[in-house]
Amino acid sequence: MWDGWGSLDDIFRSIDNGSLRGFPKDVQEAEHQNLVCAKNLVIDRSVQKAYIQAIRAAKNFIYIENQYFLGSSYAWPSFKDAGADHLIPMEIALKIVNKIRANERFSVYIIIPMWPEGSPNSAPVQEILFWQAQTMQMMYDIIAEELKASEILYAHPQDYLNFYCLGNREWCNEEGSTSGSNRSSSGSSVSPSYKNGRFMIYVHAKGMIVDDEYVILGSANINQRSMAGSRDTEIAMGAYQPHHTWTNKKQHPRGQVYGYRMSLWTEHMGTIEDHMKEPESLACMHNVNQLAEDNWRKFTSDDFSPLQGHILKYPIKVNYNGKMCKKNTTL
Repeated sequence: MWDGWGSLDDIFRSIDNGSLRGFPKDVQEAEHQNLVCAKNLVIDRSVQKAYIQAIRAAKNFIYIENQYFLGSSYAWPSFKDAGADHLIPMEIALKIVNKIRANERFSVYIIIPMWPEGSPNSAPVQEILFWQAQTMQMMYDIIAEELKASEILYAHPQDYLNFYCLGNREWCNEEGSTSGSNRSSSGSSVSPSYKNGRFMIYVHAKGMIVDDEYVILGSANINQRSMAGSRDTEIAMGAYQPHHTWTNKKQHPRGQVYGYRMSLWTEHMGTIEDHMKEPESLACMHNVNQLAEDNWRKFTSDDFSPLQGHILKYPIKVNYNGKMCKKNTTL
């Protein structure tokens, strides 16, 4: 449908007939409407399908902000039967593989929270972080294997796929702790991160931008609960401007989707640079990674130093063979 800004919009859902009336009861009719039939359920998985279609159609880059990023468990290094089998992480990895084989540039930027909601030491949060690491490792393994098979020995998996989080450093001595105290002015205990002026910025967004011409925004996390269709009920919209596409312009689109991404990047990176206008380029990927790494060093340093923007490199190290390990940092 058309909106007032010259955009074409679609609505997508994750929902089943237990939560919504009017789904067809006939299996053939349900399948004709792109619905999924499972046992006694008729399921609308159009949010997941919209993500998959947009990823498969991507030509240059993908930018994601989401509260969670885990899935495609059937290909994880371990716990393959975990049940988080939605396709989005695998589709992204395979898109990169296809671009490597075609000798074409492709970049994927994914921003997630440093840790999910809750105490980072709690069992539920640690479990989610473990599944998330399984997802990341699966993707980097696939990319590294393709680079090796294609004999592109000079390239690194992080030339194509990177994960980031957001944070800030600021002192709160007036109402919080001082450099020599573990208690606030009210007498309550102060966490080490608060005492050292380190603050995670919690990412609660749920969206994806493709090629600066298409955007998906909604309530769905990139996890099984949101993408299954038979669990959490979700809604999302997808939109593009027909006059601001690569096909129409024969060059990088500069419409509202581009403006939206640039406004996000300007906030996250604290600057506007020419390389940010071409996010698919290796120069842009390297510059974003360098800024995120510099900010992470400042964030974890004992010496206080303000960050440029808020983007931080997610605290993992990826080797040329795609194998991940944790960075040695204590917050």
